Amino acid sequence: MSLRTYFRLFTHSMLLPILESGEETLVGGQAVLEGVMMRAPHSYCVAVRKPSGELVTEEMPLARISEQYKIFKYPVFRGCGTLYQAMKLGVKSLQFSARAAMEDLLPEGQKPPKELPKWVMVGNLVAMLGSFLFLYKFLPLYLATKLGTVVPALSTVWGVNLTDGCIRIGIFLMFMALISQMRDIHRVFEYHGAEHKVVFNFESGKPVTVANAQQFRTFHPRCGTSFLMLLMLISLAVYMFIPVTGFLAKLLIRIALLPVIAGVCYEMIRFAARRPGSFMTVLTAPGMWLQRITTKPPSDDQAAVAIRALEGAMALEKAQGGELVIA
Repeated sequence: MSLRTYFRLFTHSMLLPILESGEETLVGGQAVLEGVMMRAPHSYCVAVRKPSGELVTEEMPLARISEQYKIFKYPVFRGCGTLYQAMKLGVKSLQFSARAAMEDLLPEGQKPPKELPKWVMVGNLVAMLGSFLFLYKFLPLYLATKLGTVVPALSTVWGVNLTDGCIRIGIFLMFMALISQMRDIHRVFEYHGAEHKVVFNFESGKPVTVANAQQFRTFHPRCGTSFLMLLMLISLAVYMFIPVTGFLAKLLIRIALLPVIAGVCYEMIRFAARRPGSFMTVLTAPGMWLQRITTKPPSDDQAAVAIRALEGAMALEKAQGGELVIA
């Protein structure tokens, strides 16, 4: 694997929570390297445009996690289960797109491995998780704590937690602004926009075509960008009411509460998507604004790739007799 391909894989892995959208009973998707993954309740399809221009796909049945484990049918728990499955599926889809990207770069006659080396994926996931915890948990809290020793007014529990939350959001916005300038990531955001437009087209009930899809906007309320931004805002509010003073204790509590807060935010995003104009819509507005960075207008060719992924997922869903529910 070339250094550039590995870097793209790592950077894209860092973006998985941002690019993912959808829930178990709905049609949703995710941008991958030079392509789109679309999922229906019981199936998914990844469509990728290879460097040669050939369009390749992979579709497989997908068991709903709430059908496997009943606990994930309940509020908050269902958010944790759905997000876990989405991340797992995202990594698998990203692996397929990385193999497709490598295929045309290998010597003639040489085929890429059916799966990337295990150490590549494990190392990538470890690096991704470590980077996430360092950037969004350890570093903001460390800087806020140090700042509290310099500015006495910020040394209180409330002061440190508020500063920590503001620094975390600042790091996130700066990270998004910087990587959006990279050509490879800009293309990922174009495919992200294509995925949203095609999902909107499907939800509208109109025939899903490139022309129809291009009429819709790229900002979708169920986008992972909105979820992650809401997660940071809710985390800021929750942490301010935890009366813990030690640095290590604060850090461990932040990590331990992450699944709970994520589950609550999932419910809020779900509620806002189904009830436009409610108070929850106001809370999710910052994430919609941020999608101006994480989604870009796609070309017709990119929209066609997203449509092909949707068609593959829908065909397999129909073959299994699955029921589709539109938000």
